[in-house]
Amino acid sequence: MRRAVFLDRDGTLIEEANYLSEIRSLTFFPYTIDAVRLLNQSGFAVVVVTNQAGIARGIVKEAFVAEAHAVLDARLAVGGARIDGYYYCPHHPDGSIAAFRKDCDCRKPRPGQLRQAAADLDLDLAGSFVVGDRWSDVDAGDAVGARGVLVRTGHGRQSESENRASATVTDNLIAAVAWILRQP
Repeated sequence: MRRAVFLDRDGTLIEEANYLSEIRSLTFFPYTIDAVRLLNQSGFAVVVVTNQAGIARGIVKEAFVAEAHAVLDARLAVGGARIDGYYYCPHHPDGSIAAFRKDCDCRKPRPGQLRQAAADLDLDLAGSFVVGDRWSDVDAGDAVGARGVLVRTGHGRQSESENRASATVTDNLIAAVAWILRQP
C-alpha cells in the first residue's frame, strides 16, 4: 500500500474562484506545479478530493469538472508533475438539481472520497495526509486516520480563526508539502 497526499482543489491546489465554471478562471498558485512534483518524486500518490456543490446547485455542469481536471493534468504535465486520481462530490442536501440533492458519504467532511480513492489506488490512509483550506478537509482526513494540514489560502484564513490547537496550519500548499516531507 502506498501513502498519499489528498489535496483539496479550489483554494488549495488552484486559486479559489467561487464555483469555478470557466477554464479561463482556473489559476494555479505560483508553487502548485513544484509542490505536486515534489510529492510525486517523494513517492506519494497525489489525489485531488473536492466538493463540487456547484453541480447540485445548477451552477456548473458535471462535464465541466472533467474538463477542468483534464486542463489541470495538461498544465501539471508540462512541469513534470501529475495527479494520480481525481474524486469529487457533486451532491448537496440543498441542491436545486434533484438527481444531486442528497446527504451523502462523499461530501467532505465525510470520508467517502478518501475511502474510494484508497480502494481504487491501494492507498494506506493511516499513513497519508489531507491538505485543504477548510476544516471539512482536515475532518475528512481525521475520519480515516490521515493527518490533516490546513492552508491559509482560499478560505483558510477564515477557517483558521476557529483556532484548533491540534491541527497543523501552513501558509500554502508548498509549505504544507515541506512539512509533510519532514514527517516520518
